[in-house]
Amino acid sequence: MTDRVVLAYSGGLDTSVGIGWIAEATGAEVIAVAVDVGQGGEDLEVIRRRALDCGAVEAYVADARDEFATEYCMPALQANGMYLDRYPLVSALSRPVIVKHLVRAARQFGATTVAHGCTGKGNDQVRFEVGITSLAPDLKCLAPVRDLALTRDKAIDYATAHSLPIATTKHNPFSIDQNVWGRAVETGYLEDIWNGPTKDVYTYTDDPTFPPVADEVVMAFEQGVPVAIDGVPVTPLQAIQEMNRRAGAQGVDRIDIVEDRLVGIKSREIYEAPGAIALITAHQELENVTVEREQARFKRGVEQRWTELVYDGMWFSPLKRSLDTFIADTQRYVSGEIRMVLHGGRATVTGRRSESSLYDFNLATYDTGDSFDQSAARGFIEIYGLTAKLSAARDLKFGNGVDVGTGTLPTDD
Repeated sequence: MTDRVVLAYSGGLDTSVGIGWIAEATGAEVIAVAVDVGQGGEDLEVIRRRALDCGAVEAYVADARDEFATEYCMPALQANGMYLDRYPLVSALSRPVIVKHLVRAARQFGATTVAHGCTGKGNDQVRFEVGITSLAPDLKCLAPVRDLALTRDKAIDYATAHSLPIATTKHNPFSIDQNVWGRAVETGYLEDIWNGPTKDVYTYTDDPTFPPVADEVVMAFEQGVPVAIDGVPVTPLQAIQEMNRRAGAQGVDRIDIVEDRLVGIKSREIYEAPGAIALITAHQELENVTVEREQARFKRGVEQRWTELVYDGMWFSPLKRSLDTFIADTQRYVSGEIRMVLHGGRATVTGRRSESSLYDFNLATYDTGDSFDQSAARGFIEIYGLTAKLSAARDLKFGNGVDVGTGTLPTDD
């Protein structure tokens, strides 16, 4: 029986050439798998047809937009997932849903190997291969660019020689990955980290320098998930799409960052994630209102570890699964509304309300009606500072007290 290889297929030059390249190098039949995670571009049926025309024996296409938004973006929102506090995991989030469909196709079509178009320098090769073997330890992995020396020049020559139905060009300065959660741009002149990004880098966001009139939006959440925008019910996918449109029109949020890749190198990346940033900003503020202090403090450490695991391709890992359980529990009371103003590249929270709020006006106010017992503060401070007081007394006893200086205090002339 002829071996079969499932190839993650985008419809572009490299993966189109990869179909024939893999077949010739390995003797295997190739099944192309295209997964729509909101990247836009061509219709899935057009991509499916092209895969068959390029030599695939089968073509599996999946509209995974709702699945991606609900099962991947929403957990990231609840975790406030921001790598290095800046990057909302645009590409990292899409890889596990693509992996899931690759493995499903491998089982359906009896493939023994899964192939992807990543190079040997990036994070995605790890995300794909660790994800694949986490779901199906028996499957082998193949990367034509890395393992079969499929360079871009060779891909163009191969496509031309075989008259493949794909546009070929040697002038494409950027490497771009995008989905409904955001857009990632790298390579080209951006690799010189002194060069500023030019206007042609951006697609999801308009120039924030000359914004339109400020846009006020009210987002409603239930247990950490957006359920309505300005009173109109939305699905997770619709919430992301609507905030992409509205926050993008105000230039929210253009991210230019040098980040630490898993493989050990630093890489300069440009990200656009207007909807993700607006939603995370609103979610964080609603958590400030509804999550108990010690739980919130601990959650911040969990969020960082969760984000690092996802960035590093460990979506299906036992630790990530355990952290999911904790994060889900913290969202029990994260319900309510956040009012936000979008303008000039910023998403600014201006109002919050929640029936499950821990904010008590009568305790917080300094005006008439204050119900906070201020007489309790003296005893609280005495007990809270007792260990520090005893430690300081010991330091003084042994000559190790803090030197506060011997200078004279300033006086008014």
